[in-house]
Amino acid sequence: MSHRIRVAIAGYGNLGRGVELALKQNPDMSLVGVFSRRDPASVTLLDNDVPVYAMADIEQYQDDVDVMILCGGSKSDLPEQGPYLAQFFNTVDSFDTHAKVPEYYAALDQSARDAGRVALLSVGWDPGLFSLNRLYGEAILPEGETYTFWGKGLSQGHSDAVRRVPGVKAGVQYTLPSTEAMARVRSGEQPELSTREKHTRECYIVLDEGADAEVIRDSIVTMPDYFADYDTVVNFIDQATFDKEHSSMPHGGFVIRSGHSGADSKQSIEYSLTLASNPEFTASVLVAYARAVYRLARVNDIGAKTVFDIAPGLLSPKSPAQLRKELL
Repeated sequence: MSHRIRVAIAGYGNLGRGVELALKQNPDMSLVGVFSRRDPASVTLLDNDVPVYAMADIEQYQDDVDVMILCGGSKSDLPEQGPYLAQFFNTVDSFDTHAKVPEYYAALDQSARDAGRVALLSVGWDPGLFSLNRLYGEAILPEGETYTFWGKGLSQGHSDAVRRVPGVKAGVQYTLPSTEAMARVRSGEQPELSTREKHTRECYIVLDEGADAEVIRDSIVTMPDYFADYDTVVNFIDQATFDKEHSSMPHGGFVIRSGHSGADSKQSIEYSLTLASNPEFTASVLVAYARAVYRLARVNDIGAKTVFDIAPGLLSPKSPAQLRKELL
């Protein structure tokens, strides 16, 4: 393909940096610019040759970009940026507030249809790859149960919550899938599992000078919405250990469909991920799906899409003939 897919990034945090890295592994794509709400002069990219522009000027560049990858947060950035940017660009985002997907989809779809653009939402590993595997499991084994386990992984929201506790100097929280619960699911038992039975939570905390460890432990394990419903272990460590052992962002998880076919043949489908860097992996998924969005836009498809609407072959740089020969 002579034309390289021109990709731009809106928002340059951990995810935006991950997209920049992922694009370097895809020779049919090139990064043509990064848009930031910060002063462009203060934003340092990994590649100094790529220009940084002010988010306020983004509308001027619609003829220079084939796909815009939105790297803002789901809480406050994407609900506004998504429908706004779909007026000017084909877009891909990783919106992950599950309860708000239907309303976000509706807003994006309206905006993208009016502009004749493609807007792909909720792409990543969950939602995204895990969503696909839940769908495959349910469609193939209609009589059964689907189980999703997350971890071992660093949870950004829960880590923020522990850092807000007075007396905590630094802190992270890991979500761990229960090995006992997973064994029950894999055995074909199809158990009904409570929140507490499926995952445990583990915190690593550096205390402020003079802070009371027991008071802090108690305020973490009883915290509503975050920790009260889980078995939570709190470990206190020093800053040097924290810096050495808890500065990366690992994650992962499992989707297991346990069911039966025929009279009573037990069948199980399992998909799992083990990630050393959550944002870099999510970015890699976004980049593969940006290729699909570009291809849909070229055949004049329009509107909002999810991973359920994208044919797998569209993700690959290989031709359909190559895929049939090499991977089928």
